[in-house]
Amino acid sequence: MTLKEIADKLVAGCREGQEKENLSVLYAADAVSVEAADTQGMGREVTGIDAIRGKHEWWESAFEVSEHSLEGPFLHGDDRFGVIFAVKGKEKSTGQDFDMREVAIYHVANGKIVREEFFY
Repeated sequence: MTLKEIADKLVAGCREGQEKENLSVLYAADAVSVEAADTQGMGREVTGIDAIRGKHEWWESAFEVSEHSLEGPFLHGDDRFGVIFAVKGKEKSTGQDFDMREVAIYHVANGKIVREEFFY
């Protein structure tokens, strides 16, 4: 897949709620995911599809999303693209509402996402 095809498929999957399903299609087996802060007490960085899938499962178990939107993809050269995410929801354990925006940068090599970085 080309960079644009990967970026478009990731964005379409996020819009359609297919984020976890896209992991095995778009990501390299040893892909790295990096958060801006250690919010789970497990460090900022995880490696591998199973670890990234675990982050998705943690998010789904911890938060209820009422609205989400995204902008992009924004292509950068032949190996990166960015997406801006906006999410409104509620933390399940406390009932506290949240409103967040983040920028995600995805690095691509050999037709797969090899690194994702989140800025918020």
